[in-house]
Amino acid sequence: MIWLPLTLLCAFCLATGDALSKRALERHDEYLFLWVRLLLAMPLLMGGLFFAPLEAPAPEFYPAVLLALPLEAAAAVLYIRALKLSPLSLVLPLLALTPLFLLAVPALVLGERLSGPGACGVLLIAAGVYVLNLDASKRGILAPFRALMRDSGARCMLAVAFLYSITSTLGKQAIAASSPLFFAGTYFPALLLVLTLLLFRRSTKEALIRNRGELLRASLGPAVFYGLMILSHMVAVSLTQVAYMISVKRLSLLMGVFYGYRMFGEKQAGSRAAGALLMLAGLGLISLFP
Repeated sequence: MIWLPLTLLCAFCLATGDALSKRALERHDEYLFLWVRLLLAMPLLMGGLFFAPLEAPAPEFYPAVLLALPLEAAAAVLYIRALKLSPLSLVLPLLALTPLFLLAVPALVLGERLSGPGACGVLLIAAGVYVLNLDASKRGILAPFRALMRDSGARCMLAVAFLYSITSTLGKQAIAASSPLFFAGTYFPALLLVLTLLLFRRSTKEALIRNRGELLRASLGPAVFYGLMILSHMVAVSLTQVAYMISVKRLSLLMGVFYGYRMFGEKQAGSRAAGALLMLAGLGLISLFP
């Protein structure tokens, strides 16, 4: 049962890292912060290679990683934009939509039918999304959905949830073809390289030189929690069924709502906590009764 405390640690590190990142983003450029945070996390992520099996990955490892990397880079940029633009209590619960996209694509494209619990899970997630902006219902029954789509950060996180539905599948393939620690120690340095090519311009380099001391201090805490989150995720997912691990990890959604209320004084904490709970319940049904 060691997977359970590891997964709880993963959820805590994810929510805490996001809260510290949002605090840092109040003073720093989001793209530069994203790059520095990942750079500072490299010692933790690459340290896992010392404990990875000394075996070459299977051939299918490489196409899965090459397909996932550009999507992962886009998701990372959109994720950090969402943290900067919108309240934690609004955008973090939207990550529960990832399994919904995993269900919706086969259902729409291949005509697959949802199980009874899966359909109930979809409805609970939709209800949770609605409740996130429940105050807007005074302006009409569909107003909560319209308010969500008008929010720039929410739109970014919706795109992240969709991209994660693809990269999670590719990541599973790459991990199955290698090992969790080997994947973490190679995939994220490659992601850093992709982000460097995408984000770095002359003005970015000048900003890094001007603000390097303050930026490094602001990024260190988020980087440590980010690295610990990745490592605990990789180890925990190798010790139990993915559905169980992901269901527990998504407790980070509730933790994120709490951080939003306590650290940033975000409003509608009650309705957003209720929305997150509904989405967690739906996620649990989808994960445990596929």
